[in-house]
Amino acid sequence: MSLGPPATWPGSDGEPVSCREKLKVLAENHAEAAQVLRDAFEDAVLMGVDEDAMRRVLSDLVSALPSPKRRSSAPP
Repeated sequence: MSLGPPATWPGSDGEPVSCREKLKVLAENHAEAAQVLRDAFEDAVLMGVDEDAMRRVLSDLVSALPSPKRRSSAPP
């Protein structure tokens, strides 16, 4: 397991994402998310939260993220 971005980003069509701008945004988002998660994890553990429990909390958080493809098309 690595904190670095994946070697390829699988597209919804099964092919890897190849657009340079998209890859740049994905890499930046990955780095930002990794830093935020690292900080939250370290804070929790240093405050006495069980490491395995915190990993589950963070994993559950990601699993609960709603898909942007399933958002209602209600006006803002």
